[in-house]
Amino acid sequence: MGSDPLNLDASGEWAGLWWLPEEPGHQVPGVLRYEPECGLTLSLIGAFEDRVTTTPAPGVLMVHEGRRTWGVIHGAADQREISLFGCFPDGGQRTFGARVKTPDKQTVVATTALIGAHVGGEDEAAFSTTEVSVEDLGHWAASSVLEGFLSAPGGRPDGSGTISVKPVEVQSVEVDGTAFVLAHRHTLPFFDQRRGGTVGRMSDTTYMQITRREASSLSDAIGYARLIQDLISLATHRAAGMIWVRLKLASKDAVSEDSGLRLDRNVDVMYSPFVVGKHDAKAAAPDRVFFTCEALPFEEIIPRWCDVHERLKSATNMVLGLRYAPARYVENNLLTAVGAAEVLHRGLDIDEPPIPSSDFKPMREAMLAQVPEEHRNRIRGSLRNDPTLRDRLYALAARPDQEALSTLLPDVDRWARRTTRARNDLAHEGRTPNHELEELIVIVDVTTAVVILNLLNELGLPAERQREIARYHPQLRATARSARDWLSKSEADS
Repeated sequence: MGSDPLNLDASGEWAGLWWLPEEPGHQVPGVLRYEPECGLTLSLIGAFEDRVTTTPAPGVLMVHEGRRTWGVIHGAADQREISLFGCFPDGGQRTFGARVKTPDKQTVVATTALIGAHVGGEDEAAFSTTEVSVEDLGHWAASSVLEGFLSAPGGRPDGSGTISVKPVEVQSVEVDGTAFVLAHRHTLPFFDQRRGGTVGRMSDTTYMQITRREASSLSDAIGYARLIQDLISLATHRAAGMIWVRLKLASKDAVSEDSGLRLDRNVDVMYSPFVVGKHDAKAAAPDRVFFTCEALPFEEIIPRWCDVHERLKSATNMVLGLRYAPARYVENNLLTAVGAAEVLHRGLDIDEPPIPSSDFKPMREAMLAQVPEEHRNRIRGSLRNDPTLRDRLYALAARPDQEALSTLLPDVDRWARRTTRARNDLAHEGRTPNHELEELIVIVDVTTAVVILNLLNELGLPAERQREIARYHPQLRATARSARDWLSKSEADS
């Protein structure tokens, strides 16, 4: 069994025997295959019963419409236990009444596989630790065990130098009984001798290790992976692919003879995340990263992110959704960006009623008294003392560092008015006749940027760093230029 985690961007194959947990005596040979583009497919020589059947009387079998699915399938392949979850049949070949009796064939699709353990369900608390590797995590961590030195006496390189490994200080923090550790896994020096030369290599992999006081489940692990993935996506302002997820199974029968302590068994998770990470792809350019652990120390950012991710989950999902699955139509982007702003404002708990509640209630009753009784219930629902969309946009613009906000958006009033009109026209009329396509694109970009600045502000990003982002981040600089062209003070609303 290899010690390296199984990358989600690499194909895999496991040949062995497979069975349903409730029927361990009925084992079917087959091959499980994983492809990054297609997911998990189990090809069986034989079959599990996938028809919906009942036995109303002895010797009588009734077959009903529909197909069976299986929550869990267990297997033993390549000297490892395997658990498959979310399984359903996807074709095959049966030999009922065939002239020559041959084995049935069946294809089963699974959503998730655990390579290394038999578990009864995705919610079974069977794991002690979750380990996660995400694209650009090492860049965000701003730490490495590798150090390089070039010799340059007198300021002139002399062709000599060294690459060395030096352990870095472990960074960890506990949040509500869960420990988050920023860990490193590195290789020893390796010299690859080729016919035309020799290549020396060492590699350092940064990953997050999450350990709860109580055991966790596969569902918990996927949730932690998503938590870290979203953090890196926000920090780098692009989709962060999942490279690998590994669990630690505290096996009762795995005991060290030397120490008598329980040993954790590695369990690899194979599934189809939003984006499959490419571990060999180039990292994000430094000028496109909003923040790293140099700007916000690891011990501070993780507790804040856990709070923000839970408290503002809907707004975070909406704005990051534009990174993971960018809509191809500006109308979709408009509704998503403005919706994220509205949801964020509600989540920040700053929903001050425009009219004091003590004044609004008698006003509402006086207005309803003028409405015929048969229409009163309908009108009552429309008389609300909530902030308007424009009110919410003004409030969001007032929260981040104002110098950073003014760099990005020179005229808050015009942005709020034009954004409100575009959203209302689209929602109520199904079109935006008062806006050019280019202006709609600018409104989407500016509104997205305002939401992101608010999220960064909630995380405690220093004001100076907010200003640097607004001034120097390539995408936000382009957004600021477009805002000056389309959302300037010189043009009045029609």
